Parts: sequence; C-alpha cells; structure tokens
Amino acid sequence: MTSATESTPIKKSRALSRRSLLGAVAASPAAAVLLGSSGTAAAAAGAGVTSAALDGAVHLSANDMTIATGTPSLVMWNQGSTHLPVWSLSGGTAGQSIVGVVAGLPADAVGLGVELIATSLNNGSGFETAFRVHLAELVDGAPFESTYVLATPVRNSAPGAARDVVTYTLESFYTITQPGAPVWLRVQREPGDPADTLTSPMGVIEVRVFPVFDLEAPVVVQPAGGYNSWPMIQAIQNKLVCVYSRGIGHNISEDSRAVYARTSTDGGSTWGAETVVANTPLYGEVEVGKGLDNGGAMLLWLRRVPSSGGANIHDLYRSTDGGTWSKMATPTLNPTPVQISDIFHVPTVGLMAFWFAGNYSSTDTSKSWGIVKSADDGLTWTQVTVESGLSLNDWPTEVSGVYLGSGKILAIGRTESAAATTARAQYQLTSSDYGATWTRQRTNIGDIRASTPSLVFDAATSLVANYYYHRGAGILRRRVATASTVFANPLAWPASEAVVTGSRSMWDAGNVNATEIAGSHVLAFYSGVDPDTAVLITTVNAPTNT
Repeated sequence: MTSATESTPIKKSRALSRRSLLGAVAASPAAAVLLGSSGTAAAAAGAGVTSAALDGAVHLSANDMTIATGTPSLVMWNQGSTHLPVWSLSGGTAGQSIVGVVAGLPADAVGLGVELIATSLNNGSGFETAFRVHLAELVDGAPFESTYVLATPVRNSAPGAARDVVTYTLESFYTITQPGAPVWLRVQREPGDPADTLTSPMGVIEVRVFPVFDLEAPVVVQPAGGYNSWPMIQAIQNKLVCVYSRGIGHNISEDSRAVYARTSTDGGSTWGAETVVANTPLYGEVEVGKGLDNGGAMLLWLRRVPSSGGANIHDLYRSTDGGTWSKMATPTLNPTPVQISDIFHVPTVGLMAFWFAGNYSSTDTSKSWGIVKSADDGLTWTQVTVESGLSLNDWPTEVSGVYLGSGKILAIGRTESAAATTARAQYQLTSSDYGATWTRQRTNIGDIRASTPSLVFDAATSLVANYYYHRGAGILRRRVATASTVFANPLAWPASEAVVTGSRSMWDAGNVNATEIAGSHVLAFYSGVDPDTAVLITTVNAPTNT
C-alpha cells in the first residue's frame, strides 16, 4: 500500500482526507525527489517547511527532528543526482525513535492527525512495517506529560520497490484541549512487533500533522441518571427505535437492570417517551442484538442473566412499532452463548446472527464462536459451532456481519486481546458459501480497545462502513472500504476517521451500534462515568467513496 486512501468527509465535518501519493508529494517537497521522471523533483528546494501549509497542515522534514531514543541516524540517501535527507530507523533494533515539535495549527481545530512519509532502499514487496506515534500538547502551566497519549502501533505494507515513497497514517485523531498550544510528537518504529517483517531500514522523510475540525455533536436519547448502556438502534421504515438497558453499574446480572426503548420519527432529533421492553424479576436483562424479520418488524435479542448466578438465557423479542414488544422465541443453545449479535438476511438460509461462548480468562482455552440461523423468520433457530478450543487472543467476540451477495458474508469481530502490539486488532470473518464454511483472519484495525464493531453495507456503492468506539481514547471511529477489496485482504482497511468524541472512562462508554435511514447512518453509543451514563446518537452521511 503506497498511500492511505481518501475517506468521505463526515457530515458537517471539515476533517481533511488522507492524501494520495501525489498529494503527499505536492505538500512534501522532500519526498518529490524520489519520483524521478514525474517532473516534481525541482520542488525539493523547498524541503524543511515547518509552518502551516495552505491546507492547514504542519510539515516536519527530517532536518526538523532529532533523536529521542536509541541510535537512529540522520543520513543522506542518494540516487544519481538526487540526495534526500532521511532518518534511518533499523528493522532489527527495537527502541529507535525521533522527536519534533509542531506549532501553527489552525486555532479552530478540535483535533489533529499524523501521517508519516517514508521510503526504503530495498524492495519490500511482501513485507510489512510497524510504526507508532507518541503525542502531547505543551499546555502553558501544565506538566508536559499531562496530555500524553501513546497511539496504537500501525501495520502497513513496506515499500513495494526500492525508493518507493509511502504514506502511513499513524493517528487519525488526537484531541486538542488547548487551541494554539505546540504539540510534541515522537515517531517510533516497532521492529519487535509481529507485523514488522521488513528487516532493512526505513527512511523517514517527513511527518505531516493535519488539523481536524467540527466533529458531530451527539443527541441525547436517554440522559444520565443510572447506568444507561449498551444501546441498539434500528430503523423501521421512517422510524428509529433505540433500545438500551439501565441498572446501577457496569453489571449485566444485577436484578435492577431492565431493558427500555424510545422511538423517533424525525431522524433522531427528538425522542418519545420511554417504554419498558423487559423487566423480569430476579434477572438482569441486556439487549445484545437487533435486526429485521422478512416483514420489516424489528427483532431484538435479549440476554437474561439470573441475578443469583447461573447460565445466560437468550430471548428473542419482536415489535412492529418499537413501543409494543412480544417474546417470540427462547432457543435452547449448547454451548450457551455469552451473547448473540445483530441479525441479518442471507438468501437460501434465512436469518443469521453470530454468537460467542466461553469466559474472559487468559488461561482458559474453551472459547468458541459460530452462527445461529432461522428458516422460519425467527420462530426457531439452529446453532452451528464454527471454531472451539480457542484462547483469549484468538477469540472473535461481539461480531457484526453483512451479506454482500453471491454467497459472500463479511463480518468483523471484537478482540479481547490486551497486547500492546498489532496483535490487538479486530478480526475479519468471511464466507463464500452462504455461511457453510468460514475463514478467520486478523485485520489492520488496531486503534481499538474492547471495541465492538458495527457494519453497514450499501449494495449500490459496494461500500462497507465499520463503526467502533475506541475505549480509553473516547473516540467513535469509522473506516470505509470497498467490500470486495477487504474481503480479499483484511489488512487493506483504510485509515480511520473520527466521528464524535465521548467519555474516556474505559468501561463507561462505547458499544456503538449502527443503522441506515434515508441515506444516513445513525449511530448509538453510551458515555459517562460510573454510576451515571447516557445513551447518545449521532448521524453521519452514508459514504459515497473510499
């Protein structure tokens, strides 16, 4: 991958898209010298630009940075008459990083992103590299480490041929808390990461820091006052239905936890009165999956957990208006799932949803996952185990799936891994035979932490949007890809973009769930600090290109 791809701007957002290679060259005179016959080599005279460019970005050339850790080398890489200053970062020695400070970002920026422009003197075809960035605002009167963020490591394809220029997005959104404050950054190569397989040096040409503007403002569905959490959202024709549960804390089995719903007929701007979906005595109840039946009614999986202990029970509810609900099925399942996720339609099969079972112990290897399917519109269900005997780091959970056509199903699963490497990434599950057989692979989606995915597929554009909440960072992110591209290559997901921000409290925010209505994607999530969290939605335009 020689450049990050552009993403459709979020509605109302002025966030700059990732640059193509030619765009990066235009903004990075130093990089232009490697292109030889492209006619842009003369631009190299402007190398070392550090002030804000016309696009509001700030560029740090190799000469604007210095050693932070280890022994990287500031060297001149030559090809004929072309001489390019780069920081050479080894592919065999861990702990090498370079540092710089940027200033001059637009005062109205709410965040920033970081791109790395690099090259190699070796053919890197078939190999990968891993980099990460450290960031901190230098706020007057505050310790310089007070705003420190360590971004997740990012894996990318190495340059396909010697001297190819590549652009890697290391962070798509870092929150600016003090407009105008300088920003410290440190770029680090991760040769110890399992994804960094290129053993030869990478040459850092430039770091580009770009501003992000005007993220969405969320709408409150259920205000804080109790622990309102784990919402589901579904469009029923022109009506939105948001379902959520409320208890006194982050606890699925508390007897006080019940499930509620609200509806909106104006696209989510306002919400009607709260109604009770389920409140069974001596059980904690949580909504875990939603979808539509063949008649367009909403289906809702509820997990019922005995407050005194015992196995989970999954009930399927149905509603035609989002206000009145009836229980239609309680399937007997073995193994007993932790939860069942969103329902989607698969031709020749019927309704389908994913399940996962096991516990969250790092030493137990009895974890499993699979599908449930119904040929009678949800009245009865057949359970199929796809994989069992899995460890925690190989276990896809809280899976979201979409049917692409021609028997192909694409799904993304959360990972429970806590690794500080690219091994902590969402899983991709694919089937080419209507769900009869499956392939599980790790993606390049690593800006996550216990991040539940929610997919929306548009058959007209062949685009799939993956929404997820980056817990701890407090960022709801989106990645948009052509479905056929990522179906064939799970490491080809484009860089993420920020949609909205929320609480950074690790377990008191997250679990985005998405639906489509009238050309827009509506996203529900929860945010707050224990014991009070709110249910929120935000609306974005459906993407039209990648």
